Amino acid sequence: MKILRTRDEVKSFYKSLVDDKLSIGFVPTMGALHQGHLDLVSKAKESTDAVVVSIFVNPTQFNNKEDFDNYPKTLDNDLELLNNIGVHGVFIPDNQEVYANRPTLTLDFGPLERVLEGAFRPGHFNGVGIVVSKLLNIVKPHKAFFGQKDLQQVAVIKTLVRDLSFDVQIVVVPTVRDQDGLALSSRNLRLDSTNREKALILYKSLSFAKAELWKGRDWLEIRANVETEFSRLSDVNLEYFELVNAELMEPMDILRDDIPQSICVAAFVGEVRLIDNISVNH
Repeated sequence: MKILRTRDEVKSFYKSLVDDKLSIGFVPTMGALHQGHLDLVSKAKESTDAVVVSIFVNPTQFNNKEDFDNYPKTLDNDLELLNNIGVHGVFIPDNQEVYANRPTLTLDFGPLERVLEGAFRPGHFNGVGIVVSKLLNIVKPHKAFFGQKDLQQVAVIKTLVRDLSFDVQIVVVPTVRDQDGLALSSRNLRLDSTNREKALILYKSLSFAKAELWKGRDWLEIRANVETEFSRLSDVNLEYFELVNAELMEPMDILRDDIPQSICVAAFVGEVRLIDNISVNH
């Protein structure tokens, strides 16, 4: 496994792979790796010849400095996991390597970034778009792999790739969950045992709402019931719980069979902000 810290090192590594006619799969991460990340790597290994993982906690996508400062960092363990699974290269740039100059470009994803995560985290998707653009330009993969848990981020990245004509295929991998249903997330490391138990309300609410929709229940009544359940838990604050068009992220209020739909949720459990989603079409 090759450790790469500069763009020049990645460029040289890329050339060696291309010279050997190897296809490249790319998994961008912010570290604190868990089984969900490793699942992305496994999917990349199945369909490409060489896999590159990046580890970079991107400051421009955090609109909360405390969240950025407290983001888990487990580099030694991350590298051990990646080495054991057979990754070819790991790009670990520092902030100066990625942002030698402060970006003056601003990306606007239109209505897609003004709802849900975009509404509650102003500037977040601009930061995501810029860093993903940089990483795709540096690594130059044939395929890039992202998790479905970050559903709106996936929609933003697909828009970015389409509108700027990046020569890369975006592959979306299903959310990996713990046995009790909690979506795996690096932020879960910050939950104590009490709050981890409370965090189960996210997946339980998604599952309940999906089942009720398929019974023909009214969405607004379903959401009101979910909001009531959240309000009964101390130190848990619901930000949103929405039925959306899974491609455009537009909130909806009826179940339809002609477009992909998902239910999305975001909530603070203690000081930790968690998101999750579930498809309602299958």
